[in-house]
Amino acid sequence: MQPLIRGLYTAHLARSDADIAAALTLRQLVFRTRRGLPDTSDADAYDTACDHILVTTPHGTLVACCRVLRLTSGAVVQNSYSAQFYDLTPLHQIPDPIVELGRFCLHPDHPDPDILRLVWGLLTRLVDADRARLLFGCTSFDGADPALHRPALAWLARNHLHPVAARSADHIALAPLAAFAPDRPPALPPLLRTYLAMGGWVSDHAVIDRDLNTLHVLTALDVAAVPPARARALRALADFPNAGS
Repeated sequence: MQPLIRGLYTAHLARSDADIAAALTLRQLVFRTRRGLPDTSDADAYDTACDHILVTTPHGTLVACCRVLRLTSGAVVQNSYSAQFYDLTPLHQIPDPIVELGRFCLHPDHPDPDILRLVWGLLTRLVDADRARLLFGCTSFDGADPALHRPALAWLARNHLHPVAARSADHIALAPLAAFAPDRPPALPPLLRTYLAMGGWVSDHAVIDRDLNTLHVLTALDVAAVPPARARALRALADFPNAGS
């Protein structure tokens, strides 16, 4: 798959062990070192099964990465990272390919919104190439204490919940928080905000991940439900021949 270039940045799939090593280094910085956690590798068994999207500067500095698990149908969703924490049995009935997005991180010194746009552009290429029906994954809040994220969780509870059976014992139900939702949308993690802007939903509970000191929700997006104007914009960014269709 050809690289995708926008402004100062280039998005491409990892092509070598060195690319994977760079992604793991950035993940270690974002998910562990900056949180004051034990400074150990963020690698896990899912990495070898995934494609890895990398965004770099003209000088080769890695400024963002994520991994993409491409599954042939919902019947094999138990192979996903998210299935450790959420009961994804209802997805078994999906006969089409589905895609899990995970471990998304931005370098703290590079907050340019073009970086996230490039990730979504290359992800659009993968989703369209597979004719995937569903995009899903765990989206995280920094800090495992639910009290830190009460306005955001309450907003999600009022506007975006979808019933999902719990698999992790360490979780918090979101529905009771709906009554405390603010009148205006609170600050949300960039990846989660993008999911919701395209019509995505979140699980009705959040899982407390003490290992990474995060709180995460299952987030999913029915590809067919993406508003047409947004779908056209994504395909234009991805430089698809059918971008205008």
